[in-house]
Amino acid sequence: MKSATQPQGCTNFKLRQLMRQVARLYDAELAQAGLKTTQYSLLSHVLHLGPLRPVDLAQAMGLTPSTLTRNMQPLMAAGWIELGEGPDARSRLVHLTPAGREKRSEAQRRWKAAQLQLNAKLGEARVTALHLLIDESAALLGPQEEINGESDE
Repeated sequence: MKSATQPQGCTNFKLRQLMRQVARLYDAELAQAGLKTTQYSLLSHVLHLGPLRPVDLAQAMGLTPSTLTRNMQPLMAAGWIELGEGPDARSRLVHLTPAGREKRSEAQRRWKAAQLQLNAKLGEARVTALHLLIDESAALLGPQEEINGESDE
């Protein structure tokens, strides 16, 4: 006989379902700035860590180099990031352009609006408890491989 406190259903499914709902909220806000959440994250990482080598950026974001290259292409085409010269002739560094800083700032306002919407829908106490539960659970599961560029935006 199962107790009332025993987990019911698939944790992975429940988390993915919640993540899709949260992602839709953030995606809708960031779309108003002309960005996807992944693009905002990339701009934020370059702002906070850059200029840096693409391989270091990929590692910081928990991406493969080929995924990073694919994600960087539209941002480079828009003139928001550039690959500049590195410390030696063989290396290149990713950096934000002035237009990229402006785009990131615009997107940051949309990101904050999304966070406020989530706080209003769930309640700040629930969001705080959710953050704590997520952080504790992640610590129990092992070291984090991804830097959360949006944590204090």
